[in-house]
Amino acid sequence: MEELARLYFPDGVAILDDDWDYNGLVQRTQELLQQENATIFEAAFLYEGLFIRVDILEKKGNKIRLIEVKAKSIDSTAHQSFINNKGGLGWSEYLYDVAFQHYAIQKCHPEWQITPYLNLVDKSKQTTVKGLNSHFKIVPNSALRTSVEVTPGLSREDLGDCILAYINVAEEVGLIFNENPHQPELGFEEMLLDFRDHYAADKKIEYPIGPHCYGCEFKLSDPPLGKLSGFHECWTKQLPALRPDLVPLSRKRLNDPKTSDVWFNPARTAFENGKIFMDELEEHDLNIRPNAYGLSRSERQWLQIEKHKEDDSTSYTDVENLRLEMSQWKYPLNFIDFETSAVAIPFTAGMRPYEQLAFQYSHHIVYENRKVVHASEYINVEKGVLPNFDFIRALKSDLESNEGSIFRYHNHENTIVNGIHKQLYQSAEPDRHELQAFIESISHVTSTNPNSYEPGTRDMIDLQQTVVRNYYHPQTAGSNSIKAVLPAVLDSSDFLKEKYSQPLGVIDLTSKNFGEDYVFLKTEDGKVINPYKSLPPLFEGISKEQIDAALEQSADGSVQRIGDGGAALFAYAKLQGRGVSELEQTETVDGLLRYCELDTLAMVMIYEYFKELIDL
Repeated sequence: MEELARLYFPDGVAILDDDWDYNGLVQRTQELLQQENATIFEAAFLYEGLFIRVDILEKKGNKIRLIEVKAKSIDSTAHQSFINNKGGLGWSEYLYDVAFQHYAIQKCHPEWQITPYLNLVDKSKQTTVKGLNSHFKIVPNSALRTSVEVTPGLSREDLGDCILAYINVAEEVGLIFNENPHQPELGFEEMLLDFRDHYAADKKIEYPIGPHCYGCEFKLSDPPLGKLSGFHECWTKQLPALRPDLVPLSRKRLNDPKTSDVWFNPARTAFENGKIFMDELEEHDLNIRPNAYGLSRSERQWLQIEKHKEDDSTSYTDVENLRLEMSQWKYPLNFIDFETSAVAIPFTAGMRPYEQLAFQYSHHIVYENRKVVHASEYINVEKGVLPNFDFIRALKSDLESNEGSIFRYHNHENTIVNGIHKQLYQSAEPDRHELQAFIESISHVTSTNPNSYEPGTRDMIDLQQTVVRNYYHPQTAGSNSIKAVLPAVLDSSDFLKEKYSQPLGVIDLTSKNFGEDYVFLKTEDGKVINPYKSLPPLFEGISKEQIDAALEQSADGSVQRIGDGGAALFAYAKLQGRGVSELEQTETVDGLLRYCELDTLAMVMIYEYFKELIDL
């Protein structure tokens, strides 16, 4: 996003940081600031050990615009303030960043009048340029990092209308300076200097442990020689004071599952009650409420806890409820999965930042006689076009080939068709009413769709909810994602092991992307290998899991399903870029088709396991 933001300032000068010589960077900044007017990218300031870099600094005389660029999105037409009606501060991690920069610059130049801004993606705006995103090529590398290559010679005129918002945050920065809501017992300046002194002395800041630690990024269960786990360092020192009964505290005990690992965890309350580990939880901690049909959330939580406490590795299935639920499904059964992209810089003219674009689906059919067919698929990677309407036309044609039940896994597919339903209202497509009627027949309305309608007669069934209500395996560690459930199901089912350990041609399973000799289920040391791990990577030298992990770590919440669909998003962005060879195009498309086909086949496998159980 910084690369795009800079292009709106064609006279800006970037200060490169190849050697990270603080004094040299500050000196180059000061040389540029001798001018009456200047725009500097990555301007550097150093004040009594506090060093900052500014994304964009615009100087006009003694008036300064301090601009911090973030890929997070906002609707500028609806935004009023980041200070809520209770005086609290939203987006605090970004605003404290701006406040720190403001403080350091003002100390260096007390004569300046500084106005701080957040430079954000504006969801209220539409790009007027076809293929704008393709000018910014995301380049993954094996270090789980990404960089961006910009088309050489790209000018301000090439960008079309600006899709960014400049949000004045002077009021929010003033609140931080005056009240320091993050740590009100210390003034903002005192807090900064305390941080500086700890950093200079290479001294760890002792921060109270609690449920906020469970997602610690400095946590290693078994760190390699010479490395430390920050989580273990903090907890080894502080936990004995809170729980003397745990002394001596071993690393093994610290690695045991914690209350936070319980699905939809009750971690904060449990921690406040002195319960840290999952095996310390009791039934009364959960307020268990039964569900008339299958497992309730609290029952599922207790099941997870109970199996851990009893060291029970067997799965649980509510066969009777599952049988009742499946009896309402209508054959043939249709399993679908979408691949989509929602990026800050749109691919096509007329789209808004982070607006969903649907470019691929896979469709498996299971007949009542148990025959499994990879019935259809769709992919559109044409550069600079919005595929959504052709996507929904193809889906309509495929799903109207029968009247059977339709299955998705989780909410994504329902959300996407709602988004396309909304787009059709704003379009001039000649068949828009027909397409909207189809969407209404297979979905239910979401809160983001202003156009209400009743749930469709073939409203997609969420297979994940079938899992949640009826099935639990300790191997999933409470996760209900298809990537966690599939290996557990394969481990549980003798039927699936026997069937899918044979070549496709032998088991009479049709496929559009795998040859007759392909085997989906492989084992290593007697253990089932997750079928996703057997697929070749979409990018040479980097696995799909690595890309998903890297994107998940860096996501700011604006992009839906980033962890699950990260590799597909990367691949689509690559195909929309410039300079992709014909061979790269073919190999990437083939990879996308294989992954998406496996997504719907995974749903079929879960169905087949459930069918096996209810037929026993």
